[in-house]
Amino acid sequence: MSQYATSYDMPESIEHHAGAPVVTFDNVSKHYGNLRAVDGLKLELRAGETVALLGPNGAGKSTSLDMLLALRKPTSGTIRMFGADPYHAVKSGRVGAMLQSGGLMAEVTVRELVTLVTGFHPRPEPVDITLTRAGIDGFAGQRVDRLSGGQTQRVRFALAICGKSELVVLDEPTTAMDVETRRLFWTSMKEEVAEGRTLLFATHYLEEADHAADRILVINRGRLLADGTPAEIKSRAGARRLSFRLDTVDEPFLLGLPALVNLEIRRDLVQIQSSDSDATLYALLDAGYRPREIEVSSLGLEQAFIAITEEDDRANGAGDDRANGAKGN
Repeated sequence: MSQYATSYDMPESIEHHAGAPVVTFDNVSKHYGNLRAVDGLKLELRAGETVALLGPNGAGKSTSLDMLLALRKPTSGTIRMFGADPYHAVKSGRVGAMLQSGGLMAEVTVRELVTLVTGFHPRPEPVDITLTRAGIDGFAGQRVDRLSGGQTQRVRFALAICGKSELVVLDEPTTAMDVETRRLFWTSMKEEVAEGRTLLFATHYLEEADHAADRILVINRGRLLADGTPAEIKSRAGARRLSFRLDTVDEPFLLGLPALVNLEIRRDLVQIQSSDSDATLYALLDAGYRPREIEVSSLGLEQAFIAITEEDDRANGAGDDRANGAKGN
């Protein structure tokens, strides 16, 4: 199979029943000798969701996506897509995919490449519409082998949405894109989801996962550690951030506040990470301090992600499971 999945008429045998999961991983594992790239993974994707798959290098993200797209077979466990084996769902064209691996044809223009791939779809999207939706109509006349890294990523995206697929799978889609191109990309993706598609994407950009995803899946060492909304994942960090200003800053006193996890002072601005923000703030007030511009918030997704994965590493040991990370990415 190529780096993108094509779209064909949907056989009645794999029609998706309303309310049923789009994707199910049931105790799925993938082993390479002693390396457990994926280890008993269980998860579901539901129709219309935008789901971010997060994990450090070697966590098993790319291996999981490869198995989902029938590019690799699980060592054990079962994957179902639209109620069927992934191979049948992919072959029937219900999936559009944008992967890290695989090159694009050289010495053809962007329009020629999109036209060629679109020609394989019995139910294609019009070429001009695909070019516009992917934001590549402005350089459709350029040769593919003369594009920048960000432009190449946009072309890969166009090939993933040039048919009427119901599930779109993206592996590190915004790599090599600048900030403005990334913004335009996610605007395009929101339009795709608004039309009823389900989106699953793996990314190292935690900020875009926070802003774009309805759900976040955190995996480490091939296992699912957390599954929830961005707010729910951030609450797993076990601490909150207090920010306020003080006319007089007494650092020794602040370091003695209850539940303190971390302290940063910038002139009159005090920023505290606390495992019990109420106790920390009440102790400050009871001591006679009158802080101004008080803000209490959850930690960011990056801090939560680090806390979740580091806790798992401490509990299980880094070991050799991340060896050969190219296989277990």
